[in-house]
Amino acid sequence: MCGIIGYVGNKKASPILFEGLKKLEYRGYDSAGICTISENKTLVEKDIGKLDEIKKKVDFNSLKGNIGLSHCRWATHGKVTKENAHPHFDCKNRISIVHNGIIENFQELKDYLIKKDHKFRSGTDTEVIAHLIEENYKGNIENAVRNSLKKIEGSYSLGVMCLDEPDKLIATRNESPLIIGLGKDENFIASDVPAILKHTNKVIYLENHEIAVLTKNDVKIKLDKKKIKKTIHKIDWDSELAEKTGYKHFMLKEIHEQPRAITETLNGRLDHGGVDFRKELKFSEKYLKNLDRIIIVACGTSWHAALAGEFMLEELAKIPVEVEYASEFRYRRPIIDKNTLVIAISQSGETADTLAAIREAKNRNAKILSIVNSKGSSIARESDSVLYTYAGPEIGVASTKAFTTQLIVLYLFTLLMSSVRKSLKKDVMKGLIENLRKIPLEMEAMLNDTKSIKKIAEIYKEKDHALFLGRGVNFPLALEGALKLKEVSYIHAEGYPAAEMKHGPIALIDKKMPVMVIATKDVYTYKKVLGNIQEVKARGGIVIAIATEGDKQIGKISDCVIYIPKTLYILSSILAVVPMQLLAYYVARDRKLDPDKPRNLSKSVTVE
Repeated sequence: MCGIIGYVGNKKASPILFEGLKKLEYRGYDSAGICTISENKTLVEKDIGKLDEIKKKVDFNSLKGNIGLSHCRWATHGKVTKENAHPHFDCKNRISIVHNGIIENFQELKDYLIKKDHKFRSGTDTEVIAHLIEENYKGNIENAVRNSLKKIEGSYSLGVMCLDEPDKLIATRNESPLIIGLGKDENFIASDVPAILKHTNKVIYLENHEIAVLTKNDVKIKLDKKKIKKTIHKIDWDSELAEKTGYKHFMLKEIHEQPRAITETLNGRLDHGGVDFRKELKFSEKYLKNLDRIIIVACGTSWHAALAGEFMLEELAKIPVEVEYASEFRYRRPIIDKNTLVIAISQSGETADTLAAIREAKNRNAKILSIVNSKGSSIARESDSVLYTYAGPEIGVASTKAFTTQLIVLYLFTLLMSSVRKSLKKDVMKGLIENLRKIPLEMEAMLNDTKSIKKIAEIYKEKDHALFLGRGVNFPLALEGALKLKEVSYIHAEGYPAAEMKHGPIALIDKKMPVMVIATKDVYTYKKVLGNIQEVKARGGIVIAIATEGDKQIGKISDCVIYIPKTLYILSSILAVVPMQLLAYYVARDRKLDPDKPRNLSKSVTVE
């Protein structure tokens, strides 16, 4: 949820920390703060609001010193107030901490510390950590942190400084991501790579309970007091990819990056009329052939991708698939055996619920295949095999290119399973791959002409409610379209299977209700969807149809039509989602909202 960046080196810390926070603001923007150490003093500035608002009220640049911590907050415990903003301190302002996560036993610890005469200034769970470290400090900040962690229950990533040891940063984590950045005569800690990528592309991923001690010239990492050697990872995308490069918002930029992201995700994975995962997939053909079923666990947008993947796998590979909310999976004693493959989908690879779900599955002896965008992430590291999406950094809170690249990987895996299980003829497989190769160019053409979508957004921007309808593989798209509109424009929207409209939602339809219907041409559902459109029109509803190029019939019964290139039914969802992403973006823009930072939301849900 929250964003952390820390610096120790020869340069002035505060500008680096502020710059890093700008890259992490998608993780939390209720409040923010920076503290540094200089001339035996702890210096701090913090306030509520987004960073640009705070910068008008406080002078971060006035903070001197070559070591510091910073934080942008997404509130969990305690209201959004200046007192609750991070960093937090001990009684004497000698120990400074920033924290991402939730301390589950904070009230118990707080009561204990109050009895020890500690004075609290905030209503957060975080502040107890600073006072607990103070209670354990005996001249060695590393040991004080280690001893304090023994009493803490919950999730955390922590950055810690101490005025008595002004050349050290302490970093540690449990169930909440934290990385170490390695520079020349400087080192960093951060919640995510974009915060430090301008300064270094060499990172170390901390594991649970590891403690890192950083100085400007050295990084020591320990587990249970024993120094351990860690792999240094080199990030293979540059900082420019995490910038807006001329776009007003990251969301719009990332929508337009989808053709490139899909191309990158396809590269090297198609070979001789088939799918080649030999360098990535660590499962044998025998294992895949003998699977009885697949369970996919995910949250949010990734859950919608999973639903589309369920349709693909059952339709083409002829294997039973179940899709589960990761947040519910481990609470219902799932039935799993050695012939069950569990697929976890997560853009960040740090989603707390999905991580908990795969651990539950592993405890029941299931193999785990993860589909993630972030190399070296916790889910990737804890999986038996990983298929990466090559979307590059996704900064906008509302996921766009991560979703379409997840669909691409699911489609590729479906084709592989179809080949292994011999459920498709070679010529059919060849045709599917040929159509898949066309998707980036077809999407590029769509993105070059967005006039009709901008016009629709202008017409319907003041509506209070919307319905999204789809059938078959396009039902998950209805859910995703509704989610996007809700996330960034704050218009109440719901997605339904089109046939389910008659089982309740039809009561909502009137002349004020826009209904977006995914009505692409196919031999399965097209005529049924036309009937659903007629039902909406008969009740005075407004129909915005997403249809296949050349479909003249749809225009006669719809108020607005957005056309997408003709493609295979099984691939239509990859193209059909783009108009819905753009519509959500332009409605938010026209309502004077910031689609990159929707209220109450955070990019990565790293706490339960």
